[in-house]
Amino acid sequence: MFAERGFADATSKEICERAGTPMASVNYHFGSREALYEAALIEAHRQVVGLDELAALVASFADPRERLRALLGRFVGFSTDAGTPWGFMLMLREVLSPSNAIPALIEKAIRPKAAFLLKTIGEVLELNPSTPVVQRALMFSVLPCIVMMVAPMRMQAALLPAVAKDREALAEDFVRFVMAGLDAIALAHRTDS
Repeated sequence: MFAERGFADATSKEICERAGTPMASVNYHFGSREALYEAALIEAHRQVVGLDELAALVASFADPRERLRALLGRFVGFSTDAGTPWGFMLMLREVLSPSNAIPALIEKAIRPKAAFLLKTIGEVLELNPSTPVVQRALMFSVLPCIVMMVAPMRMQAALLPAVAKDREALAEDFVRFVMAGLDAIALAHRTDS
């Protein structure tokens, strides 16, 4: 309901009716509609990409560059998946119209994944993950995937038909692009030191 109609327009009554539970269920299990929404946001972020999923994806790679390649390939995969999970739609609504649940979402769902990615990119760049350059590198690496997720596939196919036809090539070229950019950043910051 939150994904379909947003926080303001999804009532507890409608949510409980759809779930087939008594009205008191929201307060009993979550304490409030706001707490239910926060839990739904955190689950939505996990549904889009879970920290355990990311860790499992890279567990077999010792080389940080190979770990990052696997992560980036998966992120591009998210953006080209045909089915859009309800979690993605809820996250999109939240990003476009942030609620009071944003701080909890950041702390409980986004920050742990960002730390994981910062560590990996820091290892690739051979820089401390807390440095501004590593944070910028994360932004440059992940935001294009988010933009690809947001742009409707129909629009992408109409505008760039060759891109829509070969999702594997898109992922491979994106990874090459990001890795070359990270190599340039690493070189620039090694020579600055």
